[in-house]
Amino acid sequence: MSGDLFSAAADELAAASAPLADRLRPRSLEEVVGQEHLLGPGKPMRVLVEADKLSSVVLWGPPGTGKTTLARLIAGASSAHLEARSAVTSTVKDVREVIAGAQARLGERGRRTILFLDEVHRFNKAQQDALLPAVETGLVILIGVTTENPGFSVNSALLSRSVLFRLEPLNDDALVTLARRGLAAEGLTSTGPPGDGGLEEALEVLAVAAAGDGRHLLTTLEVAISLARARAGAGAPAEAIDLSLVDVEGAMGAK
Repeated sequence: MSGDLFSAAADELAAASAPLADRLRPRSLEEVVGQEHLLGPGKPMRVLVEADKLSSVVLWGPPGTGKTTLARLIAGASSAHLEARSAVTSTVKDVREVIAGAQARLGERGRRTILFLDEVHRFNKAQQDALLPAVETGLVILIGVTTENPGFSVNSALLSRSVLFRLEPLNDDALVTLARRGLAAEGLTSTGPPGDGGLEEALEVLAVAAAGDGRHLLTTLEVAISLARARAGAGAPAEAIDLSLVDVEGAMGAK
């Protein structure tokens, strides 16, 4: 029991000290910011996920657009078992072990297997060829994530058996929404000083500088919040801390 308590305490401390971008990872499709062309009512990805009818998919898009988050949410919404691997470190042996486990799981419990594969463009031909038969028969549902055009980096046979979803850079409105969530998560509810250089302008500048990348925005915001707290002084209550353009510009200069 004591081991479980220590483990739970360690997990809680790790979660509390995790980067803001990790702490704000959506726990449901409703919490995802942006990608309305895929996740809006009646849109293809939402329909497939809600019906638990997902086939193999490849999520392609720039950094910070939610690919890994969406992959986890898709897997979490499914009744299938999840296996997560990185294409950078996985081997052909790893692929065969996943397939063997999927066969046993389906035979013994009637449960399908999802393979979440990060950086799928780094999977070499031998690894892709080993995986292809299992994807072809539906034994393994592939969720591949990539920043590279899969048309040039993923086996055409594997790609033809997967649905390709392209994620778009987050627009400025989505990024400002994300920034407001970050402020709320940090306990900052003040609207900041009015006029030029106030919170609204700070958030707009932050969104433009992020250039569609939500992770970049939250990383910069976290630094800006630290600067705002330092400016307010040690022990200042949350309501006395105003994020301003000065803090955002300071955070951008520190990167």
